[in-house]
Amino acid sequence: MTSQATSSHSTPQFTTSDAQPIETASPNRRLLVIFSLLVVYIVWGTTYLGIRFALESFPPYFLMGSRFLAAGGLLFVFLRARGAPMPTRVQWRSAAIVAVLLLVFGMGSVALAEQSVSSGLTATLVATSPLWALLFSMLWGGRPQRIEWAGVALGIAGVALLSREGALQANPAGIALVMFATIAWSLGSIWSRHLPMPKGAMGNAAEMLIGGVILTVLSVVRGEHLIGTPTVSASAALIYLIVFGSLLTLTAYMYLLDTVHPTLATSYAFVNPPIALFLGVLLGGEHLTGSALLALPVIFAALLLISLRKNDTKRVH
Repeated sequence: MTSQATSSHSTPQFTTSDAQPIETASPNRRLLVIFSLLVVYIVWGTTYLGIRFALESFPPYFLMGSRFLAAGGLLFVFLRARGAPMPTRVQWRSAAIVAVLLLVFGMGSVALAEQSVSSGLTATLVATSPLWALLFSMLWGGRPQRIEWAGVALGIAGVALLSREGALQANPAGIALVMFATIAWSLGSIWSRHLPMPKGAMGNAAEMLIGGVILTVLSVVRGEHLIGTPTVSASAALIYLIVFGSLLTLTAYMYLLDTVHPTLATSYAFVNPPIALFLGVLLGGEHLTGSALLALPVIFAALLLISLRKNDTKRVH
């Protein structure tokens, strides 16, 4: 979710001269991109159900605040022990901007919404994030290619088909909250590429620490508290969200935002809904019908179109 800058006080620079499409990138870079995509595709598809399980015992802001404080604190201590420099005041400010948009308005709102919105429908609504990312990129001079527009349109069509699967029910307020979270997440993802962020994984650690503190304060303001002893499943879900949903996936997403075009980096949103629904089948006894069987090939075709974007740009380090 973060990107690196050459200097904490210098203006980030971009170039197209050294940009490499994925298919022509070096083998190591291509493998890292593929691995990172698989992580955000698969693991983030499971976190919606993880949040649902954790909400059985933990209130939403307390849950997400604990998640990010633990993950951010562990990563921060590890990086400092390895000699990573402390972020500057400007870098902390940039990290705070991104943390509010991605973690507080984004993931915090998702957790709040999942009290009344199913995990499958939440993942389905989040699938509009590539479109928002494409629109926000134009604020910084981005010029989306026709193949990107086609891929995003096809992906949304596939998700629309998928939304007909099962009993995806929710109240309007919950749906509006998820859409707000999606827009905030997309804006933060694009804006982070143009801010002087802490270098490498330290940016991720700083964002999670700040986001965790803000969410914890909001939890206190809202009067959230635990009701009884947390269940084993809720506690396991929280640990899963800390280790895999935060430390692993947010780091992978950070790398993608810094390496590939935002449309490809946010394409996970098209894969998360089918994964969320399949988990419902495996763990919740749900059944797939013709809607999913039609939607999945459409979604995969959309991913193929997005991945064919040429002259993919990246930040100069």
